[in-house]
Amino acid sequence: MSETIEFGSADFEEDRYSRLRLIPWWDQDRLKNATVMVVGAGAIGNELIKNLALLGIGKVLIYDMDRIENTNLTRSVLYRRSDVGCYKAEVAAERAMEMNPDVSAKAFIANIIDDVGLGVFRRMDVVLGGLDNREARLAINQACYKVNKPWIDGAIEALSGFARVFVPGHGACYECTMTETDWMLINKRKSCALLTHEQMEQGKIPTTPTSSSVIAGIQVQEMLKLLHSDRGLPTLTGKGYVFNGLTHDSYVVEYQEKPDCMSHETYEPIIEKPWSVKTMTLGELLGNIRAELGEKAVVDFDRDIATTASCACGEHMELFKPVHKLRGDMLVCPKCGAMMQFDTMHTVRGDEPYLNKTLAELGIPPLHIVCGRVGMDAKYYEFTADEEEVFSAL
Repeated sequence: MSETIEFGSADFEEDRYSRLRLIPWWDQDRLKNATVMVVGAGAIGNELIKNLALLGIGKVLIYDMDRIENTNLTRSVLYRRSDVGCYKAEVAAERAMEMNPDVSAKAFIANIIDDVGLGVFRRMDVVLGGLDNREARLAINQACYKVNKPWIDGAIEALSGFARVFVPGHGACYECTMTETDWMLINKRKSCALLTHEQMEQGKIPTTPTSSSVIAGIQVQEMLKLLHSDRGLPTLTGKGYVFNGLTHDSYVVEYQEKPDCMSHETYEPIIEKPWSVKTMTLGELLGNIRAELGEKAVVDFDRDIATTASCACGEHMELFKPVHKLRGDMLVCPKCGAMMQFDTMHTVRGDEPYLNKTLAELGIPPLHIVCGRVGMDAKYYEFTADEEEVFSAL
């Protein structure tokens, strides 16, 4: 919808983005052609998605596993009372497209740690995080670094918050900023993985819609500058913006890059293959990679896969899922009720008894990237046939 307004002595025909185009360095076509991932559709995520819709970002992928609760309604502009019980990501995607029909948004009810292929991250221009746990942040950080994509982290508590920009190869990454306390809390969370969901739930974080607006606004503003990287605009790359809502003080901190940081691994080269995790077996994958690299090649995964579990009573059962997804009740022996021990793998050498399993049956997500290796020489292979499944309707 356009309107004709009088501006000085001339009339101008305005469209939705006319006022944005008045910014000298602005390129609306870049936003229209951009693909952005939002992880978390809570308080910060709502503000991120709202801003992306207003700006006309072409493709928005929204990842969140949770359903809307009554408590979300005080901090989430996209949700209504009638949405309670619905998945956050689905409602947020629908509302984004209602706000701006130029935007294509797709919801994914998925765990960002295990359920998102690296090839998905590889196709993003920017990843935006609105998360409340360190383990998920670390997973995003590692994924973005592997495929050389920037991501912008946001966090809030009560009236305060911070936003941080991480660009591979340019200053500190998220892991570089982690303290001993951060690692302790991550390890505690991981050690709770085999407990029940109720046992591992942590206390809720007090938040407000005002602080989420401030922090998400900074995140999206930094995203805009990254999308216009050739304009010479200053960014928060390797830095953090800290906002104290009690006093309205704010300041920027610069993080020190750790040269031995374990997250600083980039996959090169990445070779696109017409393979799908749904149809290719481990044996076929190993055979294809050996055809290219030689008979000594092995396949490495970026995660530990729980294969089988066994009990002292002699009972055995198959698991075949990422270790991160294991829960205590999955390891209770159906015969005697004791806790079973489980075996794991992350390298395929060719003598495994489960080479007939597909990658999907092992919990490898669509459009993922795996490593083929001979000694220390590695190449990386993407399951590119899965792209249509992930990006359909976008």
